[in-house]
Amino acid sequence: MGRARSTTAVGAANAERGDVLTGWSALLLAGLLEVAGALGLKYSDGLTRFWPSAAMLTAIVLSFALFAVALKSVPLGTAYALWTGIGAAGTMIVGMVAFNESTDLVRLTCLALIIAGTVALNFASDH
Repeated sequence: MGRARSTTAVGAANAERGDVLTGWSALLLAGLLEVAGALGLKYSDGLTRFWPSAAMLTAIVLSFALFAVALKSVPLGTAYALWTGIGAAGTMIVGMVAFNESTDLVRLTCLALIIAGTVALNFASDH
């Protein structure tokens, strides 16, 4: 009987760990979809081009849906900061690489601070 309880407890702990992992994975993908949404918005030409506008809307809807999944196991404040941080840093990187936006020291320093803050929040959050 005691063994059955411990097996059940281990199974519950593994399921909880899986939920947390799924939450963090969903959050990462949601942040990347924020970048895709911003890129779609750029190419939509003020929402006047159908396919880039449709892609942008799809990316944003999926991003929100995955953010909602992440909120089941990731604390709200941490999740929101990471979601927006991934979106902001990723969009800055895409802008620098794909659109030749400025890579001056101030922008790179701010980008590094966003990334550092995002990573620190990941480690500081109560899993």
